[in-house]
Amino acid sequence: MRNRLKVLRAERDWSQQDLADRLEVSRQSVNAIETGRYDPSLPLAFRIADTFSLPIEEIFLRD
Repeated sequence: MRNRLKVLRAERDWSQQDLADRLEVSRQSVNAIETGRYDPSLPLAFRIADTFSLPIEEIFLRD
């Protein structure tokens, strides 16, 4: 699954660690999601969407 996490994070001038702290996950988890090596659980996907104040569909895209 593709995602816009890196772009959205960069627009806010957040580091991976900044986002990880907001989501209460590791920086490595944020990196793995951004690079497509890991698809987040549904609860984490909702936390990501809430953090960016966007619907999930605007962050996670079908391949």
